[in-house]
Amino acid sequence: MRTDSYVPDLLSFLDSSPTASLAVMHLASKLDQKGFQRLEEGDSWEIGANVRFYTIRSSSSIIAGITGTKACKETGCRIIGAHTDFPGFRIKPEADRKTDNINVLGVELYGSPILATWFDRDLSLAGTLAVREDDTISRKPFMIRKPIFRMASPAIHIEREINKKGFKVNPEKNTPLLFSSSGAVLEDVVSLACESADVKRDSVSGWCMEVWDPQPAALGGLEDDFIFSGRLDNLTMCHAATEALLASEGSSETRLVSLFNSEEVGSRTLNGAGSTFIDSVMERLAGGRDEYFRCLSGSIQVSADGAHAVHPNYPEKHDPGCRPVLNGGPVIKVNAAEKYTSSDVTSAYFRTCADRSGVDVQYFVSRNDMPCGSTIGPITSTRTGVRSVDVGNPMLSMHSVRETAGSKDHDAMIKVLIEHLSGSVNISG
Repeated sequence: MRTDSYVPDLLSFLDSSPTASLAVMHLASKLDQKGFQRLEEGDSWEIGANVRFYTIRSSSSIIAGITGTKACKETGCRIIGAHTDFPGFRIKPEADRKTDNINVLGVELYGSPILATWFDRDLSLAGTLAVREDDTISRKPFMIRKPIFRMASPAIHIEREINKKGFKVNPEKNTPLLFSSSGAVLEDVVSLACESADVKRDSVSGWCMEVWDPQPAALGGLEDDFIFSGRLDNLTMCHAATEALLASEGSSETRLVSLFNSEEVGSRTLNGAGSTFIDSVMERLAGGRDEYFRCLSGSIQVSADGAHAVHPNYPEKHDPGCRPVLNGGPVIKVNAAEKYTSSDVTSAYFRTCADRSGVDVQYFVSRNDMPCGSTIGPITSTRTGVRSVDVGNPMLSMHSVRETAGSKDHDAMIKVLIEHLSGSVNISG
């Protein structure tokens, strides 16, 4: 691993970000250290040239940027978009269950996790507490690393066909979390969360508690070729986008990084990609309605999300021609049904940025008998009319509790994103 690699910092970021809110908090702290000014949506904005800023909506989405030397109505914005959330489980509001002498907690699915991968893991808890002070309610994040939960699989002696027919999970019946045989209940878990956040239990009026696997992110493989971690989809691209912004040098174009929550559940929330978040920020930067539309017409977005690498044990699941591999470089995602935003010119744009960075690119396309996934790209591009390309780094086991990526691809992606933000490549027409 090179001494100038971004990967060690990525591993630290993954370990400190078991929820979207904590990921945003971590990134905001880094931006603070680099001289970025936090702006509140409820305040009046007066932003000049070369200003570093960020704004947060509902604790789990963030837009950060550096204004250019020219007005964005003249140059447009160079945008990197990604999402801060990931599949998993949340504790139900009335979660207490008991079977014989084992107390368990009911959970609700968030997104589409690979259910079987969560079984027999040492699981813990993180989230936010709604804290009431006088007549004001605010969020307080918390994170617990101690293993307190377990989804226990059935022994092969009581599920004899498990290796032949597969581990079939009923998401309601089989996922409740084992956590006590001593009579503990949900209220005890909430009290532990309050203790972790250093708040009084009687000040907490609500909560969002998410299950996570506290096993640290790690380099793996004989020569550290791989990254093993949860939440690679899509915290790796959040990290890459932020590092690219921090590394970008002075430019005439305004550079933006927009990191949205709720992608895994459709993006239709107040701070998802389907919200007005990016619209309102860009219109304020432009300075007026007409200037905003001019800004949109000149802007280019790179929508960055995880991409599927060819699986060595399931090679038939992939297109015969487009076969991206781990450590083969960033992937341009293409779909004829336009589930991705990549077009002829925007794909060429990203490839040109990669060529200028000395980085190889790969292509992903789904088999015709297997639909592709979704990204924020089509949502934000449809809302704003901004030209866009969908890309990502290749990975295996997407939506598993532990995913796999190539350790060389992260630095490569950041190089291309820096080139994108520089404004050195343009699209005509």
